[in-house]
Amino acid sequence: MRPDYRTFGDMRKLFCVAALTTSLAASAQYHPANIFSPEFYTERGNLQHSANGAPGPAYWQNRADYHLHATLDTTAKTLSVTETIDYTNNSPDALDCLWLQLEQNTYKDDARSNYYTAFHPGQHTTGYHFVSVTIGETKADYIITDTRMQIRLKQPLASKGGKISVHIQYHYEIPGDFGGRTDYTSTLKGTIFEIAQWYPRMSVYDDSRGWNNLPFLGSGEFYCEYGNFDYSITLPWDMIVAGSGELVNPSEVLTPTQVQRLQTARGSDKTVMIRAASEIGAASRPVHQGTLTWRFKMDNTRDVVFGASRAYIWDAARVNLPGGKKSLAMSVYPVESEGQGAWSRSTEYLKGAIEYFSDKWFVYPYPVAINEAGIAGGMEYPGILFDAITDKGEDLFAVTAHEIGHNWFPMVVGSDERRYAWMDEGLNTFIDIYASDVFNHGEYAPKRDPEYAPGRGNPADEIIPVLLDTAATTLMTTADATPEKYRHPVIYFKTAFGMVLLREQVLGPDRFDYAFREYIRHWAYKHPTPQDFFRSMENGAGEDLAWFWREWFYHNWPLDLAVSDAHYTSGKGTEVTVVNLQKMAMPCTVEAVLKDGTKQRIHLPVETWLQQDHVTITFPGSAASVTVDPDAALPDMDRSNNTLRLP
Repeated sequence: MRPDYRTFGDMRKLFCVAALTTSLAASAQYHPANIFSPEFYTERGNLQHSANGAPGPAYWQNRADYHLHATLDTTAKTLSVTETIDYTNNSPDALDCLWLQLEQNTYKDDARSNYYTAFHPGQHTTGYHFVSVTIGETKADYIITDTRMQIRLKQPLASKGGKISVHIQYHYEIPGDFGGRTDYTSTLKGTIFEIAQWYPRMSVYDDSRGWNNLPFLGSGEFYCEYGNFDYSITLPWDMIVAGSGELVNPSEVLTPTQVQRLQTARGSDKTVMIRAASEIGAASRPVHQGTLTWRFKMDNTRDVVFGASRAYIWDAARVNLPGGKKSLAMSVYPVESEGQGAWSRSTEYLKGAIEYFSDKWFVYPYPVAINEAGIAGGMEYPGILFDAITDKGEDLFAVTAHEIGHNWFPMVVGSDERRYAWMDEGLNTFIDIYASDVFNHGEYAPKRDPEYAPGRGNPADEIIPVLLDTAATTLMTTADATPEKYRHPVIYFKTAFGMVLLREQVLGPDRFDYAFREYIRHWAYKHPTPQDFFRSMENGAGEDLAWFWREWFYHNWPLDLAVSDAHYTSGKGTEVTVVNLQKMAMPCTVEAVLKDGTKQRIHLPVETWLQQDHVTITFPGSAASVTVDPDAALPDMDRSNNTLRLP
């Protein structure tokens, strides 16, 4: 999801008084036992979640396959759907009931989300209207509680492979621009519909909590089962549909020219126009009356969504994946978004990001990726993004790379976004950083948009206000319990910068990258917990990182390293004392600039702080100055004490 575009610099102003006060009051607060205390993991590994962070030999996961047929009424702004869910219970438990998520009910006037400070839609719809809910041919016994439905089964669903089919007919009023992630809006050539959270979907039943039934309040996003989707959309003949997965009936809904252009795009690294602005209208449609039905399939995914409009320009290009695999990047956008400074480069951005993420971390698994322009303004789904009509240049590249990055977290690595937003937004923001470095030889590098930090300053400095704010939430706070003030600086920025510290200051790129790739590989299309991530990184990198998880994820502890003394002793050299004045520990570099102008560096590992709050080291020769953290890579709250000059 796109972050709030208030800059982090604005937030720094809110924190500056607290930062100055805390800095002035800083004293020797470092206690090794607080950070290096044993037994970080309160539970041993088990047969489902191994101690090494991988799924265990008895890991299980339920499955939900969907058949959906929707009819979009563009006049009444309603969606009518017939749905079949084929649900498989692979758990060791017989299930007496089923729970489903009903996220459209968040727009009702009595929804719980209306009382949640971070989500006030202001306008409302009436939510789902259910025509029928049946198990086979039998009417289901069900109740609805806000954004959840419970189906009470007459016979328990058997464990270890029991199957059941749920049939649902319903319709709902599509929310307008107040929908946030699902909406409709007018453009010069027609209305754009962005249809998401559009079908009742199975709640996750897992080995951590059983049924996961947190209500949908708006900030906390999703936690979904995997399965295959076969879905179709019936709508007026002059509309174009951009949907998750692969269009399986192109000859029925496209002209022969468009089918041929798509085939050309599959072999082209340059963007190919499928429908140009000048072609919008009847001539670009295979029929000129009635309705058309667009059919899509997507396998091994957790969700599907679609956009629809008669206003779309449409272009596409080939995506080159490791091992000779191919995918197709596409963009659909209205005429007001056209231009080389704007959406005409969208497919280029999308292609570049997918190719980088695939080569670096895990191969993109889907046959198609789509960037769709609307007013959702930055929202991710499997194989499709809803980005803003008004985005241009660096902003469009940044949001495109960020939203397609979500196809790795959490579309492939299926974490619980509603509880652990950092496993989704934070890890994705982290991988974005390096995508910006490589795209088009660094055209938009470094990544310094508001998703990560506001300007061109040092991110190590920009995280300090969060670390000094005693009211700031920690990364382990649930998504919906994180106030909007802290959502971006904590969930996005703190996670991402923490991963940069871990990669570049603690482990080094080689060990970090290996462990991170193994985490993705082990948990692709599965449901990891935070402890699975922590254990995976430790085992893959060969390092006990409990101290880092404790200080960075469970606390907002600050760091203040200082050079407290430096003096030259004849026959020994320059003796330097570095002291840790705050609660955090980090490995660090100490640099001495000798009087002859040469420089020497000593790297202090984190074990330096295992038993003590200060250390004395010796540089050969006579130093003119000594600095701890000379590259300003660490989030040191007071850099004024980092350097000491010698007479």
